Amino acid sequence: MSLSVSAGAALRIGPIALDAPVVLAPMAGITNTAFRRLCREYGAGLYVSEMITTRALVERNATTMRLITHHESETPRSIQLYGVDPATTEAAVRLLVNEDRADHIDLNFGCPVPKVTRKGGGAALPWKLGLFREIVTRAARAAGDVPLTVKMRKGIDSDHLTFLDAGRIAEDAGVAAVALHARTAAEFYSGQADWSAISALKQAVTSIPVLGNGDIWSAEDAARMMTETGCDGVVVGRGCLGRPWLFGDLARALGGPDAANGAPVDATLGFVAAAFRRHAELLVEFFEDEGRGCRDIRKHVAWYFKGYPVGGETRAQLATVSSLTEIDDLLATLDLDAPYPGAAAEGQRGRAGTPKRPALPDGWLLSRDMSGDAARALADAEVDTSGG
Repeated sequence: MSLSVSAGAALRIGPIALDAPVVLAPMAGITNTAFRRLCREYGAGLYVSEMITTRALVERNATTMRLITHHESETPRSIQLYGVDPATTEAAVRLLVNEDRADHIDLNFGCPVPKVTRKGGGAALPWKLGLFREIVTRAARAAGDVPLTVKMRKGIDSDHLTFLDAGRIAEDAGVAAVALHARTAAEFYSGQADWSAISALKQAVTSIPVLGNGDIWSAEDAARMMTETGCDGVVVGRGCLGRPWLFGDLARALGGPDAANGAPVDATLGFVAAAFRRHAELLVEFFEDEGRGCRDIRKHVAWYFKGYPVGGETRAQLATVSSLTEIDDLLATLDLDAPYPGAAAEGQRGRAGTPKRPALPDGWLLSRDMSGDAARALADAEVDTSGG
């Protein structure tokens, strides 16, 4: 099939014009400055920070302030916020805008992690329509000229869908775009994403871009999602784990600056090893600590070398490295001319989990309005986790 998507496929989010309709999804412990810079070196799009808790931001937590700091090469600067309190979310947005710390702000209402949903946060929150409306409306107003977007899931489970109501509310509140992970919280990352929900959202929300997320493992998947659903762009998360060059393939497939020329990446083992080494180098720079940067790269080993002829002993050694020199020595032992292994390197990355009954506050589903108990539960919902 032809991978090219029609009409140049540029995406505009408020005043931001992207060369390719591609967004890097926030992933906890993954999408730090180092990984964002690496992805940007290969492709085009919007690269979003790790999820930032609004309360920690307003309180100027030292770790949080470090996470919202972008490298000078990062333009536009994009930050995702997670919050459950309208006033705190508004204050966090104002901080980012008034201190010129972001060019784009995203609000996360897609987190399915039980310790978040059991307090009414994340994917559980849009069930409370009034609360959702207040958070988004106040945040959009505080953002001013900085485009604010919303990322969400289909709902809590198949009997408690929220995405169409939430999409319309967000559109009315003045957000610049909405993104849908086409699974419920109950599905976590299991099974197959329901792309028909993206189509339905696109039909319901007509004045702003609708972005699709879920099961994009390749440029072919992204092109197919846009063709089948009519969505305006794609949000890529787990599909780029160990494959930052996916953003180059996406730019070529979806009408970016390299669409008319340039061949898809020839991901030999040598190419992958070089990407892994560059990632480690950027992590060391980000943490300003070689040992810490090398410890962080360890979790990426299985993703980078999936399907490649890298023996178990070497993998184990790469997963315990503590210096760039160790990495160089180990990579030098590989057959760097080994070709791309094809299907063995394709498909799902990251843990899918299994369907499960979402953890929710007592009585959460009895009403779409907030009760006193539900409001009190939300006070404990702002924890440092991520998802969507």
